[in-house]
Amino acid sequence: MRKSTRESWLTDLYLIFFLFWVSALAFGMAATRTDYLLINTLFLGITVCLILFTYFWGLITGLLINLAFIFAQVVIVLYATQVDQTVVPWVLAYWLFVPLLLSLSFYGATDHTRKLQAQNARLQSDLVERGAFDEDTNLRTMVSYIEDTAVFTETNRRFDLPVTTMIVRIRYFQEMRSMVSDSQLRELLKLVSQTIKQAMRTNDITYLIDRSNPTWSVLLFTDADGASIAAGRIKTNFTKALAGNDVLANLDVRLVVGVASWDPDKMKTPYDLMNAGIKETEYDV
Repeated sequence: MRKSTRESWLTDLYLIFFLFWVSALAFGMAATRTDYLLINTLFLGITVCLILFTYFWGLITGLLINLAFIFAQVVIVLYATQVDQTVVPWVLAYWLFVPLLLSLSFYGATDHTRKLQAQNARLQSDLVERGAFDEDTNLRTMVSYIEDTAVFTETNRRFDLPVTTMIVRIRYFQEMRSMVSDSQLRELLKLVSQTIKQAMRTNDITYLIDRSNPTWSVLLFTDADGASIAAGRIKTNFTKALAGNDVLANLDVRLVVGVASWDPDKMKTPYDLMNAGIKETEYDV
């Protein structure tokens, strides 16, 4: 977290530097636009190229090209003053250092942005590898379900709040799996997940606890009757959503739902509650 915050601050700092030097360049060009329009236009184009070279080819290459541009300017000035006896105005001196500073600040901002993106990608990958979240649906998985169930049941013990789990499965999934493509399966998982989440309250937590035989679970602070009402809402909403989905409209998909409440006298572990809910799906006809 600290490293991510540091990269974010550095990104903002380099971006501020870049905007500052853009403003300085604009001010310098505005001050000399009448007498040196051709030189300003030419050097502006070169500056843009230098920034792009630094971005695409790396910092070292960008620095070398910028130093070559500075050296070329110095050579031109020496030739003009020593050979042609031409006076080169000092007002154009900002072209010696502003392109280099623009290249450095732009590269710094984009480099630290890429590092932030890489950190976010690694974090997401770690969460998936540890089984905390499903990659396609972004739902919590079995690992989180077991941990959260322990918290829910402890709340039940302390405050006597009813705790219920709802298990949702696809009817006859094993039989229909051979008729469903991988892309359709991913779309189906997303559709069921969205339907369940939209049908639940904000404090109800939805999980995808099994992908091989798609099984969703919801933890609720309510009794079995309240969960049954939510189960009916899920089935109704899913039927409507399925009919409106172009990818899945030709499939006959139905959901089965099992509801089980926590019983501290009969249940000892979170698996007992989950298995009770799975058992109830067999009676949903």
